[in-house]
Amino acid sequence: MRFSSIFSQLLQLFPRREFQHLVKETKAERHARGFTCWGQFVAMLFCQLGRAHSLREIANGLRSCEGKLKHLGITAPNRSTLSYANEHRPWELYQKIFFNLFELCRNQMTGKKKFRFKNKLVSLDATVIDLCLSMYDWAKFRQTKGAIKLHLVLDHDGYLPSFAVLTDGKCHEVKVAYLLKFDPGTIVVDDRGYNDYHLFAKWTSEGVFFVTRQKSNATYTTIEERTLLNFRTRLNVLKCLFINKKQRSFASLVASVPHKLAEVP
Repeated sequence: MRFSSIFSQLLQLFPRREFQHLVKETKAERHARGFTCWGQFVAMLFCQLGRAHSLREIANGLRSCEGKLKHLGITAPNRSTLSYANEHRPWELYQKIFFNLFELCRNQMTGKKKFRFKNKLVSLDATVIDLCLSMYDWAKFRQTKGAIKLHLVLDHDGYLPSFAVLTDGKCHEVKVAYLLKFDPGTIVVDDRGYNDYHLFAKWTSEGVFFVTRQKSNATYTTIEERTLLNFRTRLNVLKCLFINKKQRSFASLVASVPHKLAEVP
């Protein structure tokens, strides 16, 4: 009887034939002696799912269920063998594996609720991940605290990330936002950390729409007021010109700001 487990079901997402094709393409097993890339991949996946914090935990954890590893096509590796493989095997192999899985998920996963507008919708945000400064001295954040910052673009068609980059904790969100390229017609949703009028002007010139939260100290001049009606609500919209106080000039952006929302009687 074939042994079945949640772990083996997860590994079915990575077909062995495609995996071996990528191994040959990247020449990852060149000069390898017994310990395969598949064995390394299974061991490191076990590390992530089992929350192992050392090579000893990985090796001992796999040995504890060694009788069940035959159906996975591996044996429990030694610590030195796994360490050598992690140091010398090419990282390009696992990059290709990730993008293959990402493409598979993107083709199969679609949002259950369709939006009423046809524009592509993405969310842009960043989060700080704390790190020990004594161990990661390159992760500059504060005087006694280290951190990195994850910048992420979430595509709502399937709710999968379409862009991710890691920077040090001091890097501002706006610096990464300037590097992003969105297709015309895309709607970007972000928070007040991305409030930069020149960034908004750049998106406007590229035909990109955005939804954000206004800062309490924002300075703007009202140009025009309009009322938009639909079958449910009445929305009063202010067409404004935002002013950049620091540069003592008007930002080259004309944006629409929600002013009042009320039910139509």
